[in-house]
Amino acid sequence: MVFPSEPFFCVLLLSSFLFVGPSQSAPDYSILVYKGCAKQAFQDPNGVYSQAISALFGSLVSQSTKTKFFKTTAGTSQTTIAGLFQCRGDLSNTDCYNCVSKLPILTDKLCGKTIAARIQLYGCYISYEVAGFAQISGMEMLYKTCGAKNLAGGGFEERRDTALSVMQNGVVSGHGYFATNYQSVYVLGQCEGDVGDSDCGECVKTAVQRAQVECGNAVSGQIYLHKCFISYSYYANGVPRRSSSSSSSSNSISSGTGQNTGKTVAIIVGGAAGVGFLVICLLFARGLIKKRDGMLFCSLKNIMRLDSYTLHFTGYHLF
Repeated sequence: MVFPSEPFFCVLLLSSFLFVGPSQSAPDYSILVYKGCAKQAFQDPNGVYSQAISALFGSLVSQSTKTKFFKTTAGTSQTTIAGLFQCRGDLSNTDCYNCVSKLPILTDKLCGKTIAARIQLYGCYISYEVAGFAQISGMEMLYKTCGAKNLAGGGFEERRDTALSVMQNGVVSGHGYFATNYQSVYVLGQCEGDVGDSDCGECVKTAVQRAQVECGNAVSGQIYLHKCFISYSYYANGVPRRSSSSSSSSNSISSGTGQNTGKTVAIIVGGAAGVGFLVICLLFARGLIKKRDGMLFCSLKNIMRLDSYTLHFTGYHLF
């Protein structure tokens, strides 16, 4: 019979609808944040510096499959080039490699054959310099960006500063990396891999102070110092779930107004739409009952049981 399968089809559609949750695509770690290129180019008539850089990049990329920070040198005593890469602390080895592997080509494209360069992507960065290149302080600010001004008020700066304070302590106990959210403010801090805990704490403290001064009441901000960086973002509707192929080491100090808000709203909206769809299916089935014999009525009762089971199981799955 044809008609009894249609209510069942409604149930299948409803089940599929309820199982579809809010989705969030994985972040693109290869987005360019900033570039820093020395003004002086290589004097390299014999190509020795080019060979050294190529060897350096090859070593850094190969190590990115195993670790999130690596520092090494390449070349001879006359053409020594030091370089390093670092990935964000919550990236998997695969994400780290995918990020770092893009940097050699980007470095050549954005900076050319300069004697020093640093390219910062959303998920990783690479830097190199020839021996004898002038050093800068680890606290020197390389780049900053601030979002739009907060118009909501309501103690935003206090919440942000509390989150930054927790992150400042957490990055020390976390040995160089820490991320958390607090009352709709997501914060992240990381130090260069070979910086000790004490120096890391001082670097992040300086970055936090710069963020408070440079960004004021902006809803988001990123501060990149030479040896560390921090970022914060305010989400009016709660910090969204972060989806990626990496395993996050983030912590949460949310007081209930953060991540769960978006999920709860999505469940309520989805549930309401699902119930409405179920009513339509039942009304349709009711019309069929009037035209069908007792066998169709039995089939409908089985469908109702399946509906009940589907809704119960779906609720368990979502929550």
